[in-house]
Amino acid sequence: MESNKSFFWPQGILIALVALTGSLSLGLMMLVKPNASEAQSKQSINENYIAAKPGTQQRIEGLKAAMLTIWQQEASAKGLASDLPQRFQGATIAEAKLAQGQKVIALTFDDGPWPQTTLQVLDILKNNDIKGTFFVVGQNVKNYPDMMKQIVAEGHAIGNHTWHHWYHYMNPQTAAYEIDHTTDLIYKTTGVKTSLFRPPGGMMHNGVAAYARNSKYGIIMWSSDSIDYSRPSVPKLINNVFRQAKPGGIVLMHDGGGNRSQTVQALPTIIDNFRKQGYSFVTVPELLQMEDKYQKLIANKNNSKKQ
Repeated sequence: MESNKSFFWPQGILIALVALTGSLSLGLMMLVKPNASEAQSKQSINENYIAAKPGTQQRIEGLKAAMLTIWQQEASAKGLASDLPQRFQGATIAEAKLAQGQKVIALTFDDGPWPQTTLQVLDILKNNDIKGTFFVVGQNVKNYPDMMKQIVAEGHAIGNHTWHHWYHYMNPQTAAYEIDHTTDLIYKTTGVKTSLFRPPGGMMHNGVAAYARNSKYGIIMWSSDSIDYSRPSVPKLINNVFRQAKPGGIVLMHDGGGNRSQTVQALPTIIDNFRKQGYSFVTVPELLQMEDKYQKLIANKNNSKKQ
């Protein structure tokens, strides 16, 4: 498996880029050219790395990195990037520590994009003017790219939930593929380079979370579990959400991976009940930015007292 290739480039594109490394715009057009197949792309990139003259690969990688930076800056300007404050890179987060009175909550949805259900969840969020965070499975991004684009177009944050949603132990090469391949496809499909990762089933010891941590992803867990994957009744699902809900919390729900009709039915009431309790809704990146700002404020006050 290829574990660290952010782009799959046909041979003709690499040759063109070697000749035109000074032209960033031409390189950009080359990067978004669709590939015939994943298998062909892997074979091509291996052949090109073998054939490349000394220094050529470095120049190509430098050009790719420059274009990636530009695209990430554009995504950030549009509010689509999910870059983490440094304190959260490689950290495991289940909730945010906020200033008293900051009564916010983050709604998160796993295992999509998924036929019908994801669109129903998006409609509910849109009607309530709420932005959520979707932890997507790579295979589903591949199968439903238009749905993926709609999630991003409507302003929601995106996280990586691996390619296959496997629970079993994975060696470093497999774990790298599961994460890197998903992040790459999210980026190619939407223009968003996510720094958020959620391990399937919340499993922290099967190799995949360790790879994410070493790669500086924020490992996003949850403080409130709807347990909707067990398909409880709608009242029970709602009760599960509020049993441990608190300011700065992260709520786990699912828009994909199976029949999520109970989640769709419960979501309007969940939103309404949170609002009645005085909550507002944020994405996970917004939640972490709020904590980062608060922690910096505390640090500055402590430093001032010492002076």
